[in-house]
Amino acid sequence: MVARPNDVRALEARWRDALFAKDEATLRALIHPQFKLVGIRSTGSVAVDLEQWMAALQRMDLASLEVRVMDSVATEHTIIASIDAHWKVRYLGQLIDERVLLTDVWVREDGGEWQVIRRHSSPVPANVELCC
Repeated sequence: MVARPNDVRALEARWRDALFAKDEATLRALIHPQFKLVGIRSTGSVAVDLEQWMAALQRMDLASLEVRVMDSVATEHTIIASIDAHWKVRYLGQLIDERVLLTDVWVREDGGEWQVIRRHSSPVPANVELCC
């Protein structure tokens, strides 16, 4: 069965809620063991795997996170979603307040649950309106 647009919205909402709760069990259920986050910033790029991301989460104090699924495309086993996100987080003593464009790739293997396997994050410059 092909995923519907509301499916990815529900998945992204579960991920957001689990982040706020620092609910490791739910996060591990939602995130594929081969997960990788790639972030691009003016200072360079970073890539972290699931365990590195989970360790970083323990050092984060999330103040707010808004996610808006702008677009998605789905097949039977894959969802690719474009997300407009804005978050405020304190990480290693530094306050981060940024808006980012995320691309999430969700997979479902052999009738299992949807899991995010890749996330790409790019900052959205001030005063830029995202088109889609």
